[in-house]
Amino acid sequence: MSIKTRQGSTEEMKRQNQSSVVEFILLGFSNFPQLQQQLFAVFLVIYLVTLVGNAIIIVIISLDQRLHVPMYLFLQNLSVVDLSFSAVIMPEMLVVLSTEKTTISFAGCFAQMYFILLFGGTECFLLGAMAYDRFSAICHPLNYPMIMNKKIFMKLVIFSWVSGIMVATVQTPWVFSFPFCGPNEINHLFCETPPVLELVCADTFLFEIYAFTGTILIILVLFLLILLSYLQIIFAILKMPSTTGRQKAFSTCASHLTSVTLFYGTAIMTYVQPKSDYSPETKKLMSLSYSLLTPLLNPLIYSLRNSEMKRALMKLWRRKVVLPTV
Repeated sequence: MSIKTRQGSTEEMKRQNQSSVVEFILLGFSNFPQLQQQLFAVFLVIYLVTLVGNAIIIVIISLDQRLHVPMYLFLQNLSVVDLSFSAVIMPEMLVVLSTEKTTISFAGCFAQMYFILLFGGTECFLLGAMAYDRFSAICHPLNYPMIMNKKIFMKLVIFSWVSGIMVATVQTPWVFSFPFCGPNEINHLFCETPPVLELVCADTFLFEIYAFTGTILIILVLFLLILLSYLQIIFAILKMPSTTGRQKAFSTCASHLTSVTLFYGTAIMTYVQPKSDYSPETKKLMSLSYSLLTPLLNPLIYSLRNSEMKRALMKLWRRKVVLPTV
């Protein structure tokens, strides 16, 4: 009887511990308090530049009818994703950096993880669709109007968004269906799957198999397809007669590949093994690469270096700012 009593009391304590985790504590960079204020200032500037840069692209493409073609509409969708991605992550991150410990509710952590996976997954597929669009335009210019018409463009965009929603809808409830017995301190800047999973007090083997398989099938395969498409683009560029044209095209491809490699590379290292042996600080830096730098760099790399986008921006500036003041 005493054994049963002890077993019953142990199970009751476990249930109490599980039900007591109603909020999480985000530690951020609390191990380096001397850096918190400097990081807050830097991240705030990055956030504001990200918001302004992506908002400008969305507005320019919306207002200029000449830019209502697949290439620029893909860029507009990318800016919407990056803007949303930053809005989900950065405000909470800035709060974490402004205090030693920041609490986030169970529901708030769930919502943040859901939208991180939604926008992150959507960006994975969207970058793949954009690489296919550039491959079609450069390697098959005569057939491009048929390969990438508005119907196919809409299918690719819808597929990208639906895929992101599906990834988030499957993964987030699965993570939060596990018991959390304590501690409730997330050694991270925001509620991302790997650091939250470390607090789970149950066997997560099946989830880790799913995460590994999903990362390989989605992120790694898409990344390899993008690299293959850009390899074909480079071969097509080499056949260009103009040296200036080749240099410009190579510069564009190099910048695109830099952004893609930064996003996919760090995402693969983060999600291929949710419970990896990387140190918490290394995990934070990898997460910052695709959650902070990619939304900041994408407008500069994909859009604001483009001559058509520059002309549209100058036209909008003269119409809305210069002429009304004259």
